[in-house]
Amino acid sequence: MTRSIDPRSVLVFDIREFGHRAGSVKEIVTEVPAPEGIGSDVIGVPTDSPIALDLTLEGVGDGVLATGTAGVQLRGECARCLTEIEASAEVDLQELFLFPGVDADDAEASRVESEMIDLEPLLRDAVVLDLPFIPLCREDCAGLCSVCGVNLNDDPDHSHGEATDPRWAELVNWTTGADQ
Repeated sequence: MTRSIDPRSVLVFDIREFGHRAGSVKEIVTEVPAPEGIGSDVIGVPTDSPIALDLTLEGVGDGVLATGTAGVQLRGECARCLTEIEASAEVDLQELFLFPGVDADDAEASRVESEMIDLEPLLRDAVVLDLPFIPLCREDCAGLCSVCGVNLNDDPDHSHGEATDPRWAELVNWTTGADQ
């Protein structure tokens, strides 16, 4: 699915100075607000949080090669204890944006459109692929008590005493007439 480039987006860059020739280089070091919806329901990049871009745009024969890094802030929830997680991540970016009219084997190839390139799909893919499948607040997170929901990281010695089989619960306090 191809989408039209929005020239007002902070992740769209004008490449007119490349003039479709190899060897042109442009360095971009900037901070932009994060677009909406980068991540999953469990962890992602908060909308409008700062993204630090350090990019090199380089004119190559068939298009513009964008390489660099993006530093993002992450916010989510630990999958075991449900506490909030805040972290930062740096993802590598690399994509060849083909000039119009250049044939590509891949129908999904990124394209230069109206002398602009849109880094949002590239950034989205890179961040989502870098996110943890099961985010944890720490590697040894103990999670929650399955009986009462207490955070076991805060109370590692938490217990409910010896468990009684519920089928025998009525007999726990029962005494025979012989004991009286």
